[in-house]
Amino acid sequence: MSRRISYFEASARARVAALADAGSFTEYCPPAQRRTSPHLARLDAPVAFDDGVVVGAATVDGRPVLIAAQEGKFNGGAVGEVHGAKIRGLLERAVREKPAAVLLLVDSGGVRLHEANAGLIAISEIMRALMAAQAAGVPVFALIGGSCGAFGGMGIVTRLCDEVIMSEEGRLGLSGPEVIETVKGVGEFDSRDRALVWRVTGGKLRRALGEATRLVDDDAVAFRAAAIAALARHRKAPADLTALKAAQAALGARRAAHPDTRDGLEVWRAMGLPRPEAVPMLAADTFNQQLDQLATEA
Repeated sequence: MSRRISYFEASARARVAALADAGSFTEYCPPAQRRTSPHLARLDAPVAFDDGVVVGAATVDGRPVLIAAQEGKFNGGAVGEVHGAKIRGLLERAVREKPAAVLLLVDSGGVRLHEANAGLIAISEIMRALMAAQAAGVPVFALIGGSCGAFGGMGIVTRLCDEVIMSEEGRLGLSGPEVIETVKGVGEFDSRDRALVWRVTGGKLRRALGEATRLVDDDAVAFRAAAIAALARHRKAPADLTALKAAQAALGARRAAHPDTRDGLEVWRAMGLPRPEAVPMLAADTFNQQLDQLATEA
């Protein structure tokens, strides 16, 4: 039996190795090329030779994919000029090469304050390149389960993806808990209340609201299995206008169903999940089954 690898604790390179078929990954702009951030260097701040993101090509279950994996342990996975250019370049390559999918292993707190303007421009370029890849028929999947989650600009990028695969440990949002507390005060959001943080931004709430398409356990093998299943679902043509309108209608229905809810516990209770207070203790498969059952009964 293979050893379980915690996706939350793994490095970006370890996540790539666990997701890709053995020996299939080829890295673009590897550390040996030393493409470091000029902005960090000017500030005498530490740099990384890959600028905190690993990009390249591989196969997953025999199907060609392009992969970008952010390293949350370097500057919180934050996006700067070089970091963003590597992701954008990978998505532009997808338009030319037409892989089965692009996998974005998101682990980011947003844009680097050290190079805010360059980082914000990079995020806009990533979004444009992502939508160009989708228009070319290449689906883009986001996988979230790292210590930084997907916040700020990368939270927006994630919501543009065709599939969002999350663990409960993963988090997704625009502003992070610490940012909200700083701006609005601890009475609005206590970032030290970890249970609250995960009820508001964690994978189970995002899955319940339809923002994540699949919830998996904190296991790299489970993320790989979910990615393979997503690849199988997306062998057809990209979504058309009818599908986009249906997604918009679903967002409107969600807003009407949960106008005043404050956190996941209230959402799960309103949805009719059995024992909503016990949801944080449920395994991912059990939680998915409960949501599927509710959808069947609706």
